[in-house]
Amino acid sequence: MFKISGIDLAIIIVYFCTVIVAGLWVSRRGAKNLESYFLGGKSLPWYILGISDASGMFDISGTMVLVTWLFMYGLKSIWLPWVWPTFNQIFLMMFLSGWLRRSNVLTGAEWIKTRFGNDKGANLAHISVVAFALVAVVGMLAYAFKGIGKFAVVMLPWHFTGATEGIFSDANIYALILMGLTSLYTIKGGMISVVITEVMQFTILTVTALVIGGIAICSVSPAEIHNLIPAGWTSPFFGYKLGLDWTGVFDKVNLAIQAEGNELFGIIFGLMLCKGVLASLAGPMPNYDMQRILATRNSREACMMNGWVTTVLMFPRYMMVAGLTVMALKFCTPELKAMAKPDLEGILPVVLFNYMPHGVVGFLLAGLLAAFMSNFAATVNAAPAYIVNDIYKRYINPNAPARTEILMSRLSSLVVLGLGLTLGMLTKNIFSIMWWIVGALNGAYVIANVLKWIWWRFNGYGYFWGMITGILSAMFVPGLMNFAFGRDINALYTFPIIFAVSAVGCFVGTFMTSPEDDAVLKKFYKTVNPWGFWGHIREKVVQEDQTFKPNRNFGRDMLNVVVGIVWQLCLVSLPIFIVLRDWPWVTKIAITLAATCVFLKFNWYNKLEKI
Repeated sequence: MFKISGIDLAIIIVYFCTVIVAGLWVSRRGAKNLESYFLGGKSLPWYILGISDASGMFDISGTMVLVTWLFMYGLKSIWLPWVWPTFNQIFLMMFLSGWLRRSNVLTGAEWIKTRFGNDKGANLAHISVVAFALVAVVGMLAYAFKGIGKFAVVMLPWHFTGATEGIFSDANIYALILMGLTSLYTIKGGMISVVITEVMQFTILTVTALVIGGIAICSVSPAEIHNLIPAGWTSPFFGYKLGLDWTGVFDKVNLAIQAEGNELFGIIFGLMLCKGVLASLAGPMPNYDMQRILATRNSREACMMNGWVTTVLMFPRYMMVAGLTVMALKFCTPELKAMAKPDLEGILPVVLFNYMPHGVVGFLLAGLLAAFMSNFAATVNAAPAYIVNDIYKRYINPNAPARTEILMSRLSSLVVLGLGLTLGMLTKNIFSIMWWIVGALNGAYVIANVLKWIWWRFNGYGYFWGMITGILSAMFVPGLMNFAFGRDINALYTFPIIFAVSAVGCFVGTFMTSPEDDAVLKKFYKTVNPWGFWGHIREKVVQEDQTFKPNRNFGRDMLNVVVGIVWQLCLVSLPIFIVLRDWPWVTKIAITLAATCVFLKFNWYNKLEKI
């Protein structure tokens, strides 16, 4: 049985100490006021913020899910991340980050004032987005909790006296310890500490990914891979059904695919695409991704930051995913076949546990723990902004000194952290909480946040009722469907229901109340300048300011989005085919990647807003 070596443990301990000390050392810069605590004083370069954002997305739970998906679905798995959706970064890159950054606010909830003003409807809308942000952050913390616990219990050697298989299992205790260590610098220093440590962590992650991919290329031949996979595994294409049958190769994988509800892949793809486009048009959820956009220096750099996220994130992450999957196919398949119910979620730590050389393991573990720390730190830092800036400062103590605001931010972080840990201890597995976040909870957010950008008549009451009915639906509809069908249903199937309920809330709330004041709408439209259905507001702004140029770039933006999604898919699939050494596919993808880069250089980068 593999036991972690002394040198591996030493590497991990040195890494943890370095990151924590560095985070605490720079924390003094983040404790001046709320803007410095949550947004780094809006002074950080876009490329540093982009690396930080990418590091936060390179989370260990998500990486475990991607490895499992690639093992089960092969190259068809490149579409499954659209459920988050990953291509929301393309919408942000092309235009939405610029719109959001021009609002010049501290949080997504504060942004509501720029759109709806300060009347009762705006206050209700403000409260609803704070509620959604806190629910989302607690859910993401629970998601991170399950991932790091499952990873750590395999990789770390200690067992805790009295630990059970329930709430106080070894996995949960490890998660509590690792989350506690990461919280030290996150809560004390805010964004400055988070960003500095995330740049360090992403460097480790990138090197780790290349090492894992290289080891897989050297350890597993294309012929060996071919003998371990079913027909169609290396093709990204599919029909109405998945078109992948593991019968005779690894029959139990078919059962796992059935359990996820993804056999009718055409329907799943359609739901992911529709939901993904709407979710992307809604803009970023009120989490660390939005926080990085608001922390950039201007709208041009905000768009460039999101383009940089995709550039630096996709290739190394999928080099790691492909390497781990290929190693799992060769070395773990016999062990998995022998299990009554194979634990496919645990493939990632099992590969590292048994099949990586001593010495290398320490660096690999440091990199993967960095992935967890990055995502966790960014999530924790996003939450207290809503509690302090949007509740405490707005409704309780508007004249609080900076020192009190920072203290309240740290206490808020501890409260949200406690809620996330509790939910994580009660959650069954990674997939259950992930599908709820991306399937059900996203349905609550989508329609209200699309309408706020593109339709002048939409008001604060409509936003409030759309968000609240959506949040309540996300909490109850999945459970009701599970009860009705007598088994767990993929939460993505609940998206149309939750979306419809939220849409009814939006339109009823809007048409039962008066439009927002023209002065508020004109100021918003002139500042943010979105395209969409702005009717007489656009006309009034143009009449009052002859120099104002309305945004007529809908066609160009949508074309750039389509090309950008192809560009992103190339960055996802290229490292997988490199690890598989499928050179014909590598050549085709590399040519497509080069062509899309040239197109985006001329039709996106050259046309970004000049500051």
